[in-house]
Amino acid sequence: MWNFKKNIQNSILKTQDATGNKLNASTQNINQKSTQKKEKTAASDARKKSTDHYYEIKNKLFNEIINELNLEAVQSTKEEKNIRNAISDLVNSLCIKYQYATNDAERKKLSIDIQNDILGLGPLEKLLSDEEVSEIMVNKSDTIYVEKKGKIILTEDRFSDDKHLLKIINKIVSKVGRRIDELNPMVDARLEDGSRFNAIIPPIAIDGPAISIRKFSVIPLQMDDLLNKNTLTKKMADLLSALVQVKANIIISGGTGSGKTTLLNILSGYIPHGERIITIEDTAELQMQQDHVIRLESRPANTEGKGEITFRDCVKNSLRMRPDRIVLGEIRGEEIIDMFQAMNTGHEGSLSTIHANSPREALQRMENLMSMGGVSFGSKNIREQISNAIDIVIQIARLNDGTRKIVSIHEITGMEGDVITSQEIFRFNRTATSDDGEIYGNFEATGIRPNIADKIKTYGIKLEKDIFSEKFGS
Repeated sequence: MWNFKKNIQNSILKTQDATGNKLNASTQNINQKSTQKKEKTAASDARKKSTDHYYEIKNKLFNEIINELNLEAVQSTKEEKNIRNAISDLVNSLCIKYQYATNDAERKKLSIDIQNDILGLGPLEKLLSDEEVSEIMVNKSDTIYVEKKGKIILTEDRFSDDKHLLKIINKIVSKVGRRIDELNPMVDARLEDGSRFNAIIPPIAIDGPAISIRKFSVIPLQMDDLLNKNTLTKKMADLLSALVQVKANIIISGGTGSGKTTLLNILSGYIPHGERIITIEDTAELQMQQDHVIRLESRPANTEGKGEITFRDCVKNSLRMRPDRIVLGEIRGEEIIDMFQAMNTGHEGSLSTIHANSPREALQRMENLMSMGGVSFGSKNIREQISNAIDIVIQIARLNDGTRKIVSIHEITGMEGDVITSQEIFRFNRTATSDDGEIYGNFEATGIRPNIADKIKTYGIKLEKDIFSEKFGS
């Protein structure tokens, strides 16, 4: 009996020791996380203090240099190199004069930043010249994000204040004959390198002026680049190339920043060089490789509400220009009516994009756009027009890890009753996500041979025999 009691006591003591050890380990873990958080906060505060000190010095030097230089002469002169040298000399002499504690690297950075403020686009210059940056987002004067390799990153760059940011905005829009003010607080423009620029200012932008820039790729991406990025497979690429060559009407569907325009640009490269191509865009971004190309761009109304040239005006006019192909940057309004009428009356091989999260949603959005455009006939007739006009819907998506994938290729097969029917040819299956957020998955064929495969064969284009086979699709 005594041994039994002793065993129970020992068991209780062991349990208490184990519980105590777990509590101690848990406490240590909490303390460690708390310490790491404090260290991280302290490091962040130190960086902010250092950044604030840098911009304080920069603003003082900027004002001094502006007083020293003849600003009108600076902005009109063609001898930019001499002006940059003069600014560098002034930065060095003023740092010595005011005894600013700066080293050579900091003075060089100050010189470049002030040169960019006076002669260029301020902190945007560095970001525009960075080849890894694909998008620039200025939320307010002291908050600038960029997209690099599909991921959005907060930068340490910033404007001096809202006045500085507004000055850069005005510099950009004035070069393209636009204006932005309280009466016209939103503007779309194109930078000299072709990048798409959008700005919005108070009273619409509550926290101050904001900018979005989608950079223009100097060297356009090719299909090989998408293959290297695992955006699709070689068999999917072969099929898309064949679809363009046989004049299939293709819609690329996807969300903002998913890569719709990039894919549209790549697919347009498969259009034969002998064909006459007309492109229509809000802001010209497409980089056609063919010679026989006419580029049209819509135009907003001026400050008096006159001079507007809509997308629909451009589409209507393009039909009088003997096009072999019409490439529409994006379907977003009533221009869809004229576009589909063109597709249904002999203008094959048209390409365009649309904002939607799935092929089925893309079809629904096209139906809604046609209804909003004032089409008087019923839903069934609208759907018949869509099913007759569109051959293929490609769905592209930007995944959570920043990668872009062609997640589905659908063929529109016709109508069953009042419903547009389609069949999926290829798809991307998401299988897992790693601890660091990387998404895993595989591409596969559905095993369905599309109806358009017969047309591809009549054009003499040979695809791999097992291209549509389910087990060989990925």
